[in-house]
Amino acid sequence: MEIKEFYDYNKEIAKFKAAYALVEWDMRTKMPPKAAMDRSEVAGKLARTMFDMETSSKMAAFVEYFNRPKINEKLNEIDRRNVYLVTKEYRRISAIPPDKFEKFTIACSNGENVWQEAKAESNFSKFKPYLEEIVGYLKEFVEYYGYEENKYDALLEDYEPSMTTKDLNKIIAGLKAELVPFIKDLNSKGNAPDTSILKGNFDKNSQEKLSREVLDAMGYDFKGGRIDETVHPFTIGMGFGDVRITTNYHSDDMTSALFSTMHEGGHALYEQGVSEAYKWMPIHDGASMGIHESQSRTWENLVGRSRPFWNFFFPKLCEIFPQFKNVSSDEFYKAINLTKPSLIRIESDEVTYNLHIMVRFEIEEAIINDRIKVADLPDAWNEKMKAYLGIDVPDDAHGMLQDVHWSGGQLGYFPSYMLGNLYASQFFFTAKKEIPNLDSEIANGNLKVLREWQREKIHKFGALYDPKDLLIKVTGEPLNHKFFMNYVREKFSKIYF
Repeated sequence: MEIKEFYDYNKEIAKFKAAYALVEWDMRTKMPPKAAMDRSEVAGKLARTMFDMETSSKMAAFVEYFNRPKINEKLNEIDRRNVYLVTKEYRRISAIPPDKFEKFTIACSNGENVWQEAKAESNFSKFKPYLEEIVGYLKEFVEYYGYEENKYDALLEDYEPSMTTKDLNKIIAGLKAELVPFIKDLNSKGNAPDTSILKGNFDKNSQEKLSREVLDAMGYDFKGGRIDETVHPFTIGMGFGDVRITTNYHSDDMTSALFSTMHEGGHALYEQGVSEAYKWMPIHDGASMGIHESQSRTWENLVGRSRPFWNFFFPKLCEIFPQFKNVSSDEFYKAINLTKPSLIRIESDEVTYNLHIMVRFEIEEAIINDRIKVADLPDAWNEKMKAYLGIDVPDDAHGMLQDVHWSGGQLGYFPSYMLGNLYASQFFFTAKKEIPNLDSEIANGNLKVLREWQREKIHKFGALYDPKDLLIKVTGEPLNHKFFMNYVREKFSKIYF
């Protein structure tokens, strides 16, 4: 048995994954409403085909052969890592009965379509039976996967390898102890910036132009992707050379689409930066969703909401939206950095964002461990939002229906956002040490110097390393929330005090 046979077989699976991604993209962007139910069956069939290939006797033979000690030790680093990732996935999904997996995929496709309707109507009861079905499957899968300490660990593994609920609780405890008092100080003692300058009527075509301008400045390759509109912004890759971005435009707030575009652009730069040598290989992917989020949050916040960036980009903004010509770049910079407890996660500020993630993590962990029922989700959500952010939730659309993730069965994903914030600050601290003039480069419009640093240090490796190992390789130390806290303290103290 040759390693080429292993790669050829996995290439065939990767082609089906690309087709599935294209169907998923279409369902969330261009698909007419009447096609929803039938298209869900198409998605289910593709998912079942991939499942069958990934759990076939042929795959079992590859896993058995290439994990023989005498064979495995002869493999090079890249081959060994590919075998490791395939083996891990094989052992994980082969534990699930094929019919269950196909039904789960169909349930998620249907669930996402109904979620969109339920959100538009702010009607949780419409979505409830679909979410109950999805959660039911996930609870079954957890038992098939197995776990050591906490059922939630089995779901975390899909998004953040080697991370456990115990690890997260420890990270959250340290972060919360410093973050909550700082937020209270900002809101009780600080001078909040004037955000009225951000309101107005913003033409959609002009917003689209602004989004393309910022993506171009970031170094996004439009020949290898595109940008479209959707309800909930996302980025999706369809094989090498096709990484697509979506955003959502609001007529009364141009910053929402701008920052979601930069966020998704960060994801896309990661996908576009993976080594071409890894094409069709299992490692042609990100190290984890947390590392992926670190790249998107870097561009959205550490760059996009920074003073150097607006020294460069503010004139471009004024060209497209002349109403800002009577506003200074400093006023604009402060306005986009308001920190205030808010209802919507994707529109929350850098300082309070992690509290939104803590709410979701605690609810997910409780659901999977049977301490909360799906029917009780709105009440649990509203109580935690009040406890963590001091906010009363007015309706389901602004509450637990605001995110798409649960409708797609992605319980375990949300902690990646918080980890992404922490990773991002630690990576960026290192980048500024290694590029001493990074701020001035950004202020002069040379954003690609950061992209190239990310590409060399992070992107090109794809999934060659686990996230913990990659973080140490790049920054020299394990995850430390102090980098995030030092960053927000320095930045927001200057704005507020």
